[in-house]
Amino acid sequence: MNQIYLALDFPTWKEAEHFLKEHDLQGVPVKVGMELFYREGITVIERLKEDNHAIFLDLKLHDIPTTVMRTMRNLATLEVDFVNVHALGGSEMIKRAKEGLMSRCYDTKLLAVTILTSMDDEMINHDLHLSGTVDDNVLHLATMAEKSGADGVVCSVHEAKRIKEKTNETFMTMTPGIRLSDSLDDDQKRVATPKKARENKASSLVIGRSITNAKDPKEAYKRALKEWNDGITI
Repeated sequence: MNQIYLALDFPTWKEAEHFLKEHDLQGVPVKVGMELFYREGITVIERLKEDNHAIFLDLKLHDIPTTVMRTMRNLATLEVDFVNVHALGGSEMIKRAKEGLMSRCYDTKLLAVTILTSMDDEMINHDLHLSGTVDDNVLHLATMAEKSGADGVVCSVHEAKRIKEKTNETFMTMTPGIRLSDSLDDDQKRVATPKKARENKASSLVIGRSITNAKDPKEAYKRALKEWNDGITI
């Protein structure tokens, strides 16, 4: 499932819908995060599915295992392509999340967020009091998530290759923090281009501001696709 998910980082469905229609992006794979989902609820998912969008529901659940399982049981009824939890919630939470998703016949894939792309070594060592580097912690969380039943992880491009080497061939790496070469990094520290993602064996990408802030978003999306598929920086 090698796709580029467009991050719909808009506060309302009205704004997201306007953007998609204005720039002729109906039907492209999209990521719906907390901001939009908490404002609009399941309506936004239903509207996107009407326009044949593949959907990554990025809610990053992190709670006690039973609560996460019950929540996933509800989310499974939406029949999206991907939904995620925080790997830092632990093995039992991931197992129960998968259990909740499997209550439906639709094959929603479970991803586990490793370390957020806004974090670096200093932040995880001093703020979270985790030992080791970001890379070390990401690899540990990814292998733990695989053993716990997750279908893949959300990780930086820079960690994707090592994760692929340590997990089975079907284990997916969804990589946010993707920027076109002329875009700013903004608040994300571990970023990369689609070309770099291809070289590092990423499974799927998430791109937001490089598309939504572009002068011609449709052309920017096509450029990202070409770079991702052909491995050529345009």
